[in-house]
Amino acid sequence: MKKRWRIVGINFSHMHMEDLLRQVDEHSHADLVGVCDEQPEAMRSAIDNLKIAESAVFTDYKTCLETVKPDLVVLCPPTGEHAVWVERIAPYDFDLLVEKPFASSLADADRMIAAVQKTGKQLVINWPIRWEPCYYTTWQLITDGVIGDIIEVHHYGGNRGPLYHGADKIEFEPTADDKNRSWWYRKEAGGGSLRDYLGYGVTLGSWFNGGQLPIEVTSVATSSPGVEVDEHTITVARYENGLSKFETRWGTFTDPWVHQPQPKCGFIVRGTKGTISSYDYETTVRVQTNDCPEGYDQQVSQLPEGERNGIEYTLMRLDNNLPIEGPLSPAVSRIGQQIIETAILSIEKKKTVPLVDRGIN
Repeated sequence: MKKRWRIVGINFSHMHMEDLLRQVDEHSHADLVGVCDEQPEAMRSAIDNLKIAESAVFTDYKTCLETVKPDLVVLCPPTGEHAVWVERIAPYDFDLLVEKPFASSLADADRMIAAVQKTGKQLVINWPIRWEPCYYTTWQLITDGVIGDIIEVHHYGGNRGPLYHGADKIEFEPTADDKNRSWWYRKEAGGGSLRDYLGYGVTLGSWFNGGQLPIEVTSVATSSPGVEVDEHTITVARYENGLSKFETRWGTFTDPWVHQPQPKCGFIVRGTKGTISSYDYETTVRVQTNDCPEGYDQQVSQLPEGERNGIEYTLMRLDNNLPIEGPLSPAVSRIGQQIIETAILSIEKKKTVPLVDRGIN
């Protein structure tokens, strides 16, 4: 690389922050120069596990940025605060990586895009399953034309719930009080399985289908008694060439990184010349083609150096003055946000609604 990259992590509300900072720590040309959260205890695990010096720990983001002067800021606030935090950080003229979901609304997503566009820097939205070899392989096969033009994408995504695991997938057993205190289970904070996992499905789905926009969306949702956010949703998107379906579930029987639940978490993609089924963490994908209708197992491809995780990919693109592409790009993530916003509207109105299509503010 042409330079060493100075990186800070601000706001530890999302448990993926420690995972991202570990990627920084393991990168040969990156230095973790600061961490910041108004609640010091939120940083304690990362400080201890990554052996972060106390001189690099801050509770005020302005002091942090002005003291360490980073090149890249990693943000992990509650979904409902993504726009606020991007607008706070953007004027400092640093590149920004925001952990998924993109935002709690399309208007917030557009605020984020506009705030960073003014600076000429890059905005990156990290979707962790982008770095799973099975989905990289799916995209490769689609790009190579193995199954023709994409006409359907089906996704089932979820886990037992966001409080059942932390960084490094360490397991917990949350109580009802834990849910009551957590932003994940509050509407105003952008909680709920739909914003969490529909984002995965429709953002990677839009990557797979070449950025197609649906015409209309139908969505239904349900939750457990006493829980104000959705825990189970089904969304059907009607495209010009057919229907695609996306299901989200907090409350799967098992977590897919331990034991695949039934239904299995993953994607089924249908093209004009074949199909691909690709499931979380599996080492093969199943392919059908006109030449092989009985199907075959395709061994997954390992990700190339430079795009094996969100930090590595971001630094590779920035270091070479290249644009962010695919699901991490604001353009593709915005398509996903349009579908999410339309699904939320469909749930509220209890009917099929046309795709929300507002321009960037």
